[in-house]
Formats: sequence, C-alpha cells, structure tokens
Amino acid sequence: MRTRSVVGLNSVMSCKAALLAVAVVISCAACKASASNDPQSVLHAYSRALEEGRADDAYRMLSDEARRGTSLEAFRRMVRDDPGEVREIAKALARSTSAPVVTATVTTATGQELPLVLEKGKWRIDASAIDLYAQDTPRHTIQGFVRAVERKRYDVAMKYVPDAHKEGLDAQKLKAAWEGNDKEEIQTVVSALKQALPTTSPEETGDRASMSYGAGTIQLVRERGLWKIEDFD
Repeated sequence: MRTRSVVGLNSVMSCKAALLAVAVVISCAACKASASNDPQSVLHAYSRALEEGRADDAYRMLSDEARRGTSLEAFRRMVRDDPGEVREIAKALARSTSAPVVTATVTTATGQELPLVLEKGKWRIDASAIDLYAQDTPRHTIQGFVRAVERKRYDVAMKYVPDAHKEGLDAQKLKAAWEGNDKEEIQTVVSALKQALPTTSPEETGDRASMSYGAGTIQLVRERGLWKIEDFD
C-alpha cells in the first residue's frame, strides 16, 4: 500500500441481507400508538407482516433512516421476488427469545457518535464510547483514524492498516511520510473526512465499505471482525 493512500494510505444488497438490516432499525414511533409498543412486539408485528406478504405494513414499521435507504417500491420488490426466503426470515425473527436491547446514538456536530443503552428505565453511556480508536464499524474506524493522525499516534494508525499492506511498514515510516512529503496531502484528506462524517454514512457491502469525502472515496475492509482502511481514491 502506498503511504499516500491510507498508509501512503459498491451497492445492491441481497433480499435476505436487506430485510435483516432494516429489521434492526424498526421504529416504534411508526407503529400505532399503544402501550404494547415495546421492541419485541414491534419486531413480532414486522415479522407477521413479512410472513403474510404485507410489504406496505412492514415498510411503515421502519425508521425514517431505513426508509431513506430503501424506497417503498424497492421494499415491495424484495418481498415479492422471493416470498419463500422472506417467510423464512419472518419466522426467524419471530423466534427471537433474547431480551430486547434498546439503544440510541447521539451524533455531535463534528460527526462523533456517542452510543447509549437503556437499562432499567435509564439511559446509560455504552461501553463502546470508551474506545477512542474502535474498529467495530466503518464510521468508528474512520473517526479513530482521523483522531490518530491528528494526535500523531502513528502506532495507533498502524491498527487501521490491512494485513496485506503491513509488510515493510511501521509507525516511523508513517511519521516520516505524513510529516514529510505527504504532509499536505494527508492533512487535506483528514480535513475532508472530518467535514464529511457528520452528513455522510459509509456504505457497507459484506466485508467491504466505502464513504465519499470531498473529491475522493475512502475504502475499508473487514478482517477478523475489525474494520481497516484500505485506500483513498
């Protein structure tokens, strides 16, 4: 990998992946107001709608964010084109027996995310907020990378390098490049990423992800459960 990319540093989902993805962002506010609108009842209502082929009813249970990412017509098409698989997904969702975990995410003006979890009726800061250099999601990885570069933590920046690009590379070489010939370029990239993060969401396709920033695109890859930065276009 070149030091001037990440270290010298698209999106059609399958029916199954899409339906499972939107299932986890169902909004209780989208359902009829009643005392029974707990997460489990909403999930069961969603699974019943899918199993019975009621695409419009299922779609109304999605959050605003989910509906922005999937149009009603696209959702109808997913349900219509593979009814057998949709019913299988619906039954799997209905069999869920674990207690629902209610979470929220507060995003600051700079794009920094603060995760919270509802415990015993009170909102608490989630443990993942402690990790300043998390790699559990593409967004957290980009945020951690930006923070590492700004703080000149090149040892931390090495965490974000894919295994295939680590040979012959270390923190000192990153420092030499990013404080030397590539200084202006990396500063431009970091500044553009910071500007993009509050309004732009990374797009995931399996173990790969990308996010547009400024005039470029950052490419990420997931290795052994951790997201890493593969390149800048």
